[in-house]
Amino acid sequence: MPKPIVAVVGRPNVGKSTLFNRIVGQRLAIVDDQPGTTRDRLYADADWNGVEFTLVDTGGLDFIESAAEAARQSSAAQAYNPRPIHQQVIRQAQLAIREADVIIFLVSTTDGVTAGDLDVAEQLRRSNKPVILAANKADNLKREQNAVEFYDLGLGEPSVISAFHGNGVGDLLDKTVERFPAQPETAESDELKIAIIGKPNVGKSSLLNALIGQERAIVSEIPGTTRDIVDTPMMWDHRPIRLIDTAGIRRRGHIAHGEVEQYSVLRALRAIQRADVVLLIIDGVEGVSAQDEHVASYIVEEGKGAVIVVNKWDLVDKETDTMAIYEAQVRKALDFIAYAPVVFVSAKTRQRVGSVMEAASRVHQSQSQRVPTPELNQLVRDAVSQHAPASKRGKRLRFSYATQPGVNPPSFVFFVNDAELVHFSYKRYLQNLIRERWGFEGAPIRMTFRDKNESA
Repeated sequence: MPKPIVAVVGRPNVGKSTLFNRIVGQRLAIVDDQPGTTRDRLYADADWNGVEFTLVDTGGLDFIESAAEAARQSSAAQAYNPRPIHQQVIRQAQLAIREADVIIFLVSTTDGVTAGDLDVAEQLRRSNKPVILAANKADNLKREQNAVEFYDLGLGEPSVISAFHGNGVGDLLDKTVERFPAQPETAESDELKIAIIGKPNVGKSSLLNALIGQERAIVSEIPGTTRDIVDTPMMWDHRPIRLIDTAGIRRRGHIAHGEVEQYSVLRALRAIQRADVVLLIIDGVEGVSAQDEHVASYIVEEGKGAVIVVNKWDLVDKETDTMAIYEAQVRKALDFIAYAPVVFVSAKTRQRVGSVMEAASRVHQSQSQRVPTPELNQLVRDAVSQHAPASKRGKRLRFSYATQPGVNPPSFVFFVNDAELVHFSYKRYLQNLIRERWGFEGAPIRMTFRDKNESA
């Protein structure tokens, strides 16, 4: 299931980025005393007491300055930049609110209740989303006592915190997790969920239309036409399929301020989390780009099965062995996901479109495969016999037992005498042997090494 989304919102300079960094455990957001430093939304995975969620940092909601900024602009300036920067920031924050499951509304005890806080509170009440009020910068007793005035915002009891020092953040997260929507009890289903992912304008919606044989998704030459996730049920080979079309993902540095594509990225990540198999669409004319590598990394991080789809193949000049040469180039560029099958299609002409579903079906079957424990342990014994691990500090790695505790993705646990002796090259060696023996086409393999006294 997709992770719940928590958005941190509030006026500029109330400590949103500091709280964001505190919760995710690293400095991902820029922190500066200058109001308005955070303009784009930033998101990262976090967890609290084993409950995982996606945390979203936002730019400051300053409706007063936004109105003033719009009034200051001349008509000529408006023609050049029709959306002032404060309006862009507000747009991004509003999109985060729209997508969030829970909202943390941050205010500052050093400022007290301001007109800006009242404006934000009114916006949040209209959202009909769970809102947790957090009074930040309560670094001493006086500021803690000042937090009572935030009852005037009409959003209940404020959680008193100091994001900088970490005081009260645990209690705030307890409240946040309690407000997460209940995960539905879903029965086992044969429905195969396939997400269509890629950078803008590579033909994702055209491929969706070709797969289902009708114009279900809007198709345009303008990059970024698809903003929301589109779910389309269909049948293929007597099996129910759910196709999930998404907006194109760009690298963070390539997303302009105020563009709704940032919002689309968050939804695309959710689509990857929902999917069983992900189709990574590559522009056959352009080849693999840095953006494609970035998108592929999302798939690997989420542990999803993958198919690399080279689209617009009808536009590529071909000679002898063009397809084989191109596939080798794709695998080299995406070497970290080289286990994924590569198919060549033209969504426009519907050439080889059926191969996409065939590959996705194989990958789904592959990532659900289980290896018999005796066969796995025999492979490990043979591997060590043929290529013994190198010694480290005079100590050699020894294997006691191996098992596969999980699928989707296939996960293997190896019990050894000392897990610190496992070199990454030996992990790769074992993984290659597993793939040679059992395939696991398109499926990432998770490998864990534990000391033999640890439990699985």
